Amino acid sequence: MKNALKEIFSGFNSLVTGMRITIGQFFKPTVTVRYPYETLEIPPRFRGHIELVRDPSTGRALCFACKLCERACPSDCITVEGVKLEGAKKRSVSAYNLDFTKCSLCGSCVEACRDGAIRFSREYNLAATSKEEFIMDLFKRLQDEAQREGLAEAAPVVTAAPAEIKPPPAPEATVAAAAVPAAIAEQPKVGTP
Repeated sequence: MKNALKEIFSGFNSLVTGMRITIGQFFKPTVTVRYPYETLEIPPRFRGHIELVRDPSTGRALCFACKLCERACPSDCITVEGVKLEGAKKRSVSAYNLDFTKCSLCGSCVEACRDGAIRFSREYNLAATSKEEFIMDLFKRLQDEAQREGLAEAAPVVTAAPAEIKPPPAPEATVAAAAVPAAIAEQPKVGTP
């Protein structure tokens, strides 16, 4: 009998403690953010995908295709190509491909870059419907950004053909699985005249 009363008192005490916490939270201001219309401030140490840094005086990429980042990457997701332009002392980057599906955001490439030519972006909303959209040509993105900002004349267009990262071929099971929903859609629905 004594143990039963102890259990009842303990259960009631637990209930009162839980209700006290719940009521206390009820009267505090909400922290819900209505995402598409409001966003939280991104922390300064946020790591998005890497991006090339542009020289503010010339508008060109600081990268000169030394390939230190490519060698430092443990995931093997970076491919850098470069050409030497006429009259230039160093090579210029012509293609900087990043396969973001393989990237682990470890930061080895950023640390290995001795000239500070790459950094982590502040881009966080990377939603896509296909894997190919995550294979990015960062040099082309930098050129497009320069054109939008009116620096097109400062950033020369490199004529070398960029190396292309091709995704692995899809297994046949995936192709067969894609055909199944089409076959299901063709079947008549139950209960339709």
